[in-house]
Amino acid sequence: MVVRSWSELDFDNVCSNAKVFGFDLDNTLASSKQPMKPAMIERFCALLDHTVVALISGGGMAVVTSQVLDVLTPNARRGNLHVMPTSGSRYYRWDGTQWALVYAHDLSEATVAAVSESLERHARELGLWEQQVWGPRIENRGSQITFSALGQFAPVAAKQAWDRDNTKKQALVEAVKADLPHMRARAGGYTSVDVSECGIDKAYAVRKLTQTLGIRADEMVFVGDRMTPTGNDYPAVEAGAIGVRVENPQDTVQLLDALLARFDTPAR
Repeated sequence: MVVRSWSELDFDNVCSNAKVFGFDLDNTLASSKQPMKPAMIERFCALLDHTVVALISGGGMAVVTSQVLDVLTPNARRGNLHVMPTSGSRYYRWDGTQWALVYAHDLSEATVAAVSESLERHARELGLWEQQVWGPRIENRGSQITFSALGQFAPVAAKQAWDRDNTKKQALVEAVKADLPHMRARAGGYTSVDVSECGIDKAYAVRKLTQTLGIRADEMVFVGDRMTPTGNDYPAVEAGAIGVRVENPQDTVQLLDALLARFDTPAR
């Protein structure tokens, strides 16, 4: 399994062989909980004119909608976009008038309660239940429970400073795993831990999408900022997608410029 920086890509080869381009959302297409900026909107919509695109995010559909779907241009080719929030545990397609749900793996009420209790108890024990928060700490995203140490809407700078070496999140991950070994707990964004059913992650999303499209996993490129083995984008690479690492949305804009320069004819 190989992950390459966007600046190290052979773009001619990538554009010749890739049949779908997948993207993480937070810190890849947009800053955390913020809508895509105009430069990204322009390029993302241009990419939809040329190829199939997948958006695979750990965030819920409401956040994906506010950050991406609501800011697409009126003429954007939404039919070329596959939307897979909560790490692919939900899947939406454009039906001509709205984003229609294809499938969802929602957690039972008992599972939601058990996961929420474990997250809160261990966060308090580990000293991660911060006093100053911006929004809810624990969010039920239907098919995934997410703990955000500073709240869902904390400023990006505060999130970036909270756990620079990922030790806080990983300690919480291990504690929750011990309580709920039948569930998958994984570090998410700067301050978050995601808990879902085992086998439901970005690897699952890649497998489902490539099966739907009838392509091989290595014909999919997946772009994300968390491409280390403990990062929540890495499972896409484990599933066989070509991993491309960016550090921030500014990198992604440059990546998209390089891709768009090599496309000639829009896909039909």
